[in-house]
Amino acid sequence: MRIVHTPDSSRHDPERYMRRGAPIPHPEQAARYAILRDAAVRGGHDLAEPADHGLDPIRAVHDPDYVAFLAEAWARRDAIPGIGDEILTGAFARPQMHRKPAGLLGRLGLYTADTSTPIRAGTWAAVYGSAQCAVAAADAALAAGHAYALCRPPGHHAYADSAGGFCFLNNSAIAAERMRAATGGPVAILDIDVHHGNGTQGIFYARADVLTVSVHADPSDYFPFFAGYADETGAGAGAGFNRNLPLPPGSGDAPWLEAVEAGLALIAAHRPRGGARPRRRRGRPDRRPRGLPGGLRRGGGADRPGRAAHGAGPGGRLPLRGPAGQPRGLPRRLRRRALSRAARARCEGVMRS
Repeated sequence: MRIVHTPDSSRHDPERYMRRGAPIPHPEQAARYAILRDAAVRGGHDLAEPADHGLDPIRAVHDPDYVAFLAEAWARRDAIPGIGDEILTGAFARPQMHRKPAGLLGRLGLYTADTSTPIRAGTWAAVYGSAQCAVAAADAALAAGHAYALCRPPGHHAYADSAGGFCFLNNSAIAAERMRAATGGPVAILDIDVHHGNGTQGIFYARADVLTVSVHADPSDYFPFFAGYADETGAGAGAGFNRNLPLPPGSGDAPWLEAVEAGLALIAAHRPRGGARPRRRRGRPDRRPRGLPGGLRRGGGADRPGRAAHGAGPGGRLPLRGPAGQPRGLPRRLRRRALSRAARARCEGVMRS
């Protein structure tokens, strides 16, 4: 498989994080990139670094002022007396507070949701490179049928104008929009992280050309807390084009795999009639799921920084988030891997709460 990566991913390397009031080593470290890259090398995959596609694919889903802030924040660090090796604030905008401050600390509080996304010397290079991986993998999936974007830092908690949950730029949203622009759509995103992809949901919530499906732990007592509920189904033109399948934390492999297949069934149901089917090997039956498993209401997932993109033909493209969890609706060789690795994809993933 073509795997797109960049060494710039390691340039964002935060050291500290506050969890439940106690400082701990930051969970989202540069070592994540090296672990996944080395696994890809051992697996014999086709690794490639992305070309520079510029800011246009990023601005296609992100607010230009927010993108400019991320790109320029470190260069403005002298505006904060006594700044150390990272820029971080403890004051964040609330929904009732809507003015845009001029100062750097105020802008940081406006454009970030928590203390998990400090700005460091290499942050912009890392998040920009990660986004370029998403763009290049989207193009590769359109050309060859599938590709994997090794995106680190991750992205699905990033809104159009806000960082949070270790995420700065929303890589899956950038890839989906790239595919939609190239094909005319529609596009589907299946997010199988243990945490709800709240940023991805927010970006496409009022749109009908991108279906967003998220399988994750129940957010009523789990990060991100404030989004990811089953009754959030889209708004306006996007009504019915957002689906959440939450599972109680600790759910086992069987309900999680069932929820992933249910997500694939939802995507198959939204594919336009007459659209092209996914590429498959000669002699292999088409194993796309035909309907929702009986009684399914909830789902769960795994926390991984990667992204995969699976081309579903001009009639519908599917960026598939996460390196594990392929259910019965996918090719047999991937299903075998999913069953053997399912223990790693449980809801006991990295907690950010």
